Order: sequence, then C-alpha cells, then structure tokens
Amino acid sequence: MTIQVLLHVSGEDPVLGEMEELPPHDSTTITINNPRRRDGKDLRYLQGDVVTVVWPMRLINFIEIMPSAHEEKLIGPVRE
Repeated sequence: MTIQVLLHVSGEDPVLGEMEELPPHDSTTITINNPRRRDGKDLRYLQGDVVTVVWPMRLINFIEIMPSAHEEKLIGPVRE
C-alpha cells in the first residue's frame, strides 16, 4: 500500500508524492515516487519523465502524511 505524503523541502514549494513506507528514524535519505506540485503540475527542477526522486533528509523540514480514501470515509465531515 502506498502512502501519499506532502514533503516540505527547504527553500522549495511542497512536493506531493507517494512512498512505499515511512523512512526509519535514522534514515539519511527519503524516496518519493511520482513527485509533483500540490496542483499536480511537474516540478520545475525535474525532468518531465522522472518517476522517483531521492532527497537527503537534511533538506526536509517536515513530512505531512495525507489521509487515504479509506481513512477519509472513517472520519467523515465534522459538524460544529
């Protein structure tokens, strides 16, 4: 099962992509599949046919883990 993440790279716009599994706490790199901008457009600094990118963890500010479609159904909208 892939995990959809929003990767916040230092000095760049956030990168939306998928990971096979979360990196261990002592990892020095992070691998993202199908990297793209939040709006789905290509990243300006990557070639158009790139499907996997490996970033050093020292460039990562934080990682947002996006809910899967199954998790969204479980939580549902909140009424106030």
